[in-house]
Formats: sequence, structure tokens, C-alpha cells
Amino acid sequence: MAGGRAPRAGTATVARVDFRSCTLIEDGGAVAFEAAASGPLMGRSKALGNTVVVGDRVTFETENDRTLLSAVLPRRNAFSRRASGERPEEQVVAANLDQVVLVCSIRRPAFRAGLADRVLSQAEHAGLPARLVLNKCDLDDAHEIERVIEAYAGAGYSGYRVSALAGDGLDLLRADCAGRRSLFVGHSGVGKSTLLNALAPGLELISGGVNVKTGKGRHTTTAAWLIRAAPDLELIDTPGIRTFGLWGVSARDLERSYPDFLPFLGTCRFSDCRHAAEPGCAVRAAAEAGRLSPRRLDSFLQLRAELEHESGRA
Repeated sequence: MAGGRAPRAGTATVARVDFRSCTLIEDGGAVAFEAAASGPLMGRSKALGNTVVVGDRVTFETENDRTLLSAVLPRRNAFSRRASGERPEEQVVAANLDQVVLVCSIRRPAFRAGLADRVLSQAEHAGLPARLVLNKCDLDDAHEIERVIEAYAGAGYSGYRVSALAGDGLDLLRADCAGRRSLFVGHSGVGKSTLLNALAPGLELISGGVNVKTGKGRHTTTAAWLIRAAPDLELIDTPGIRTFGLWGVSARDLERSYPDFLPFLGTCRFSDCRHAAEPGCAVRAAAEAGRLSPRRLDSFLQLRAELEHESGRA
């Protein structure tokens, strides 16, 4: 067309998703640009929903300065959670990941083992390696961080003692994120945005801090988005969470998403052992002998009870 640019097509990675459009980063590039979605990609609510998520590989077509998504390429993996609301529905958080980085704080707000174990179990279910970051180490007067890191090391999770504000402990984490697309997940107020700012200077993400009256974190990030901080450093920021519902993990198969349980599964006296009060339970015996974290076992029992309750309501 006279006066218009020649049409072109390409492939890109989704950096952010809005209601009916998304932000893309073209292969081999670093500059983000907007693309609109066509009707076939819309869900029942006429929004992109789970059809297109951050991290997706897509094809696009550009003509006369208008860019349209044309297709979503097959995902190699996805990290999901149960969507908020009464009806059980999946919310795909991001796709095509290399690892999940769970960011917690030891104080302000306090470490929540139940929330941590939910996120880590979901990562196991998705087949994704996970790392545990304990931020605000400058507030750890009782040396609690070391005990938490030791408990999760038994499950195979690398732990990091960091202070995002002071810059302590960041070099190792940055090195372990290099060459991997990392999904950062954390409770509101744990300092996730401050941590990402420290890992990728120049981002200037808004940090919300903690409500002084409730002790709970304030939300800052409003949607997941991918940050290509360097050619070999891709970080995905997500909104702070206060609750996390598992998706695709039933009460019956929950034990297999606790990797520290695996050496003991199948060795209990009863094949249907619930690892609660049954005689001859190998999992409980391991916890009593110090070969398994009692904190992890307690968390498992509580989470399984919640999943059974939810299943009974469905």
C-alpha cells in the first residue's frame, strides 16, 4: 500500500498481558511493543485469560503500524494457581519457565511456612525447580533464617539469605538466575520489588512496604510481567500474594509434591498411610528421627486437610 510500511511477521515472547492486548519482546531484541489480540484468542469473557500469558511464545503480524497476535506456540510448561473466587478455576501465572524463585521475609511480615509450601508444591507439580529466598536478613535477630534454610535444604531447595536493601547475598542469587527464566513469587510486603530492583538496577519498581497497623504487605505490582534485564537474565515479577490455592494437586497425590517425603513413601506399614497417627508410618518416623523436618510434615497435614475439605465442597 502506498505510503504504508511493508507487512512483516515474526515470533516474540509475551512480556505482559492486559485485557485484550499484550506487550511483546521480539526474538533477538530488547525493545517491547504492543500487540492486539484477535477474536479466536479470546476466552469466554472476551479477554485473553489463560489463552495468552507472560512467557508464551507467539507469532505476530504487523501492517500499517498495527500489530496482531496470530498464534500461540505450544508451551513447554506452565505455573498455575487456583483463581480467586468460589468456583474452582485455573489461573495460569506464566509459561515456558526454567525455575520458580519464592521470596519470603523472616520478619515484617513473618515467614509463613504454609504459604511457602503451597508455592513449592505447585512448582513440583509443574516439574519446575524452585529456590527459596529469605529477605530482610538484617531483621533476623534470632537466627531463624538458618533454621528455615536448613529445613528446606532437606527437600532439595537452595536457600539464600539476603538483604535487598543492603545488597547482601545478591551475587549468588543473580548468578543462579543467569541463563534461566525465573518466576518470582512472594507474599505481599516481603520486598520482592526491592529485590528485583537490586538484581536488575534501573528497573525502579514501586516498593509498597508493610502496613504498620496490620503488619501485612501492600500490593504494588498489578500484573505479571517479564523483565529482560540482560541478554541472559529474564525475571518475571508477579503481584504480591496473600493466599495461594493449589491447582491440579489433589489431597491424594499431595505427598508426591513434597520431594523430601519421596525416600520414605511406599515403606509405611499400610499402603494407604496418611502419615498422621497410623502405626508403622515411615514418614512420621523420619520426622521424629530428624531425617525430615517436622515443620514440613505439619504443613503437609494441614494442607492435605484443606484440600480434602475443598474436595468435599466441590
